[in-house]
Amino acid sequence: MTGKPLGDVVPGYRKLFETGELVARAAEAHRRLANCDLCPRYCLVDRTATIRGTACRTGANAVVQAYGPHFGEESPLSGTGGSGTIFFSYCNMRCLYCQNWEISWQGEGVSVDDDALAAMMLSVQRRGCHNVNLVSPSHVVAQILSALVVAARRGLTVPLVYNTGGYDSPEALRLLDGVIDIYMPDMKYGDDARARRYSKVQDYIAVNRSAVREMHRQVGDLVLDDRGRAVRGLLVRHLVLPDGLADTAGVLRFLADEVSPATYVNVMGQYRPCYRAVDYPELTRHPTAAEMQQAFATAERLGLHRLDGRGTVR
Repeated sequence: MTGKPLGDVVPGYRKLFETGELVARAAEAHRRLANCDLCPRYCLVDRTATIRGTACRTGANAVVQAYGPHFGEESPLSGTGGSGTIFFSYCNMRCLYCQNWEISWQGEGVSVDDDALAAMMLSVQRRGCHNVNLVSPSHVVAQILSALVVAARRGLTVPLVYNTGGYDSPEALRLLDGVIDIYMPDMKYGDDARARRYSKVQDYIAVNRSAVREMHRQVGDLVLDDRGRAVRGLLVRHLVLPDGLADTAGVLRFLADEVSPATYVNVMGQYRPCYRAVDYPELTRHPTAAEMQQAFATAERLGLHRLDGRGTVR
C-alpha cells in the first residue's frame, strides 16, 4: 500500500503537541509511574521513588544502551538513511533465548533524563534517519512521552516506531494512541504454556493479541511512501522456533483472520540458541530450511501477501 511522499505526512505526535494533548499524555503517564500499570505485569511499584519495577528493573529514568542509524531493520524502516534506533535496556519479558541478553537481562546502558533522551531522538533525525525506532519500549512509555515533548519542542518531525516484544498493556496503548506512527510488535507464541516456559510471562496470548488488535485499530495496515519507506501502520515480526514451538501457524492464522490479510509480516528465520537456551534441549538448534519454507507456505495459504523479503509488498 503506497501513500504520500514522506515530506507530506505529518507524524501524529506533532499534531498532539500543537494542541497540548502530548503534554497532557506525558503528565498522565508520569502519574501512573507512582503505581505503575504501564505493562501487563501490573507490579504497581512506585517507580517515581527510584524503586525499580519488579520485572523491568527500571525506575524514574529510562536506561539506554545505544542509539544511532541501523540498516538491518526491515527495508521500509531502514530505507537508504537507516532507522534511528534507540535501544532501551532491560525488558518486561524474560526470553531465555534473547540474542541481546546483555541489554535485556543485565541492563547494560546508562540512565538518561528527558533532555538526554530527546537529544538522542534529534540526533538520529539530524543524521538522516527516516524514523526514531524505540526498541524494547514497553516499560518506558512514560519516559518516552516526557522526552518526546522536549524533542517535539526542539523540532523532531520524523515518524515514531514502537518496536516491542508485544507484551503491552491497554493503559499504555491508550496513552500512545495518536502518538505512535508505526507499531512493530513481536508475536512470539501461539501457546501460553510455551510463553510461560520460554519468556516467563503470564497470559501472553490474550495480552499480545489484544495489543496487536489495538495497534492495528490505531494505525491500520502499513502505508509506504513513493520511495517504499514506512510512514504509518502495523508491521508484525514473528520468530520461527525449531519444532514448531512458537505455533507459527496459529500466529499467522490470527493475523490473517482477525487483523488483516494485508498485514506486513516479517517471518524471521534467524533464531539461534543464545543465553539460557542451552539449558533447554528443544531450543538448541536453528530452524531448518524446511521449517522456514513451511512457515512461508502457511502465510501464503492463509492469504498474507505482504511478507518481508518475499511476495509482493505494496
